[in-house]
Order: sequence, then C-alpha cells, then structure tokens
Amino acid sequence: MTTYIIRRVLWGVVVLFIVSLIVFFSLRLIPGDPVQIWAGQQMGSGGSLSEEMLDQLRAKHGLDKPVPIQYLNWVKGIFQGDLGESIRYKDDVGTILKQRLPVTLVLGLVATVLSTVLGIFFGLVAAIRRGKWIDTLVTILSYVGLCIPVFLAAFILMYIFALKLRWLPFIGFELPWNNFGKSLRQGIMPIICLAVTPLAVTARQMRSSVLEVNNMDYVRTAWSKGLRERVVVTRHVLKNSLIPVITLLGISIGIIFGGSVIVEQVFNIPGMGRMLVDAIFQRDYVIIQGGTLVIAFMIVLVNLIVDISYGWFDPRIRYE
Repeated sequence: MTTYIIRRVLWGVVVLFIVSLIVFFSLRLIPGDPVQIWAGQQMGSGGSLSEEMLDQLRAKHGLDKPVPIQYLNWVKGIFQGDLGESIRYKDDVGTILKQRLPVTLVLGLVATVLSTVLGIFFGLVAAIRRGKWIDTLVTILSYVGLCIPVFLAAFILMYIFALKLRWLPFIGFELPWNNFGKSLRQGIMPIICLAVTPLAVTARQMRSSVLEVNNMDYVRTAWSKGLRERVVVTRHVLKNSLIPVITLLGISIGIIFGGSVIVEQVFNIPGMGRMLVDAIFQRDYVIIQGGTLVIAFMIVLVNLIVDISYGWFDPRIRYE
C-alpha cells in the first residue's frame, strides 16, 4: 500500500509539472501584453504611463526576461510559497486565492456531495425497479441532465425562481460562516447547475453497475436464501456496485470546477472561476497560472483518495 501511494504521489507531481508547462507556455502564445492592457485601462480612467514606466513595470513582474527564465523563476517562487504578484490587483496571488477559493470550494463540495448521493440513490432505485415507471423517469431525467448545457440550466432557474417567483436572489454568494441564511438562498441555483451533469452521469453509471452486480452468483444466492430486499441490496449489491461510481467522483470534480467558470459568471459570484475568466481577458498571467495549478492540485488529490479507497470498497483489490 505504501509503495502504491508513493508511486501515485510521484505521478501526481508529474501531472502538475506537465500542467504548469502547458499553462505557462500556452499563455505566452496568446497575443497581448499584460502591461500594455493594464496601461490602456489606466489611460481610459484618466491616467497615463510613459514607456519608461511600462519597462519598469515589466521588470518588476519579471516579464522582461526570456520565457524559460520566467518559468524557472515562477517554479522557484512556488517552492518558496510565492505565486507572484498580480498586475491588475496589485496584490499577492496567494492572498487573492485565499479570498476566492473558499467560495468555489463551498459551492463545488456541496454540488459534489449532492450529485454523488442523489446519483447513487436514483441509480440504485432505477436498477432495483428495472422496467417500472421510476426506472423510466430516472432514465429520462438523466438524459436531460446530460444534454442540457450549464448556462442554459442557469438561465432557466433564474427566470423561474428569481424573475417570476422571486424566491431566490439573482446574483452573489455569501460564505455560510458569514451569513448562513443568505448563503443558503444564494447557493441553491448555482449548486443545482453545478450538480446537474455529475448527478446524471452518476445515476446512469450506478444503474448499469447495479444491473451487472445483480447477475452475479452471490447475489442470486442471497435472493434464493429468501433474504429481505433491504438486506440483499445493502449487504451484497450496493457496496459492490460503487467501484465504477467512485471512479466517476474524480472525474466529477473536474466537471464541477469547469462548470464553476460559467456558473460564477452567470450568477456574478466572486469565486475562482470568475477570477480566471477576468484574468484571461486581462492577460494576468500569474493569476491564471496560480489558479489553474491550485485546481489541478485538488483534482489530483481527489483522484489519489479515490484510488486508495478502492481497497475498502472491494477487498479483492490489492495494491502491489
């Protein structure tokens, strides 16, 4: 087990290294100078900067050096706990992420738990009641969840619950430890939007997995013994059906973080997704690099936990 974990951690480091390379160098291929863009905004607001001042600003942020040197300096800063300073916000990237990351994490974690629990439940019920009306309903709704785009679901929810019924607020999000009631009302629609696709995927996979396990000899033996349905499902079917679903959990994290970019824009939520979109338009390199690296780290960490959990769900799996 220890050897397996060490090997997976090393692979995770390799993945993060590759992600850092792709993000860093692909950003430099996009036309546009971050300093010029920032200076243009300053001039638009009544300010002006000389060419000498622009050169000084480039030197301050290390943009005057060759690209490979910029990458090495950025990696060196990461190991020292310094992700760089944003040109736009004039603040340390780590400080900015501490402000934005909790918002995205709260919405993402709640959406993950909701989609996983409900997806497992609906998929299990649909498989146990195969061919019944509940199976048909779950199948239809899962297809709808797979097909509907996140932004369209957001606009539909906003039109119904915010515009027509006026039950929920349009925009914003307050962290639950600051104002739980307000956070609950503001988080309902974004969380639903984030959870729709992973829930549909989980339900479909759980249904298929349960149907496969139901054909196993030990399950048929349990039924032939006259055990109650609840006992057969909880002791023999459920746990053995979860391996493919647990695998999807790691994928769902990526889907949810990707969806947060759209959801936070639509609902005007000050999270990492909206921050990254704004940073792309501003060519704020260090924000994009730091934010992407943090998201990649969390996805790698979740997938590591998922891989380790296989042995608990299925004792037949051995780590060698």
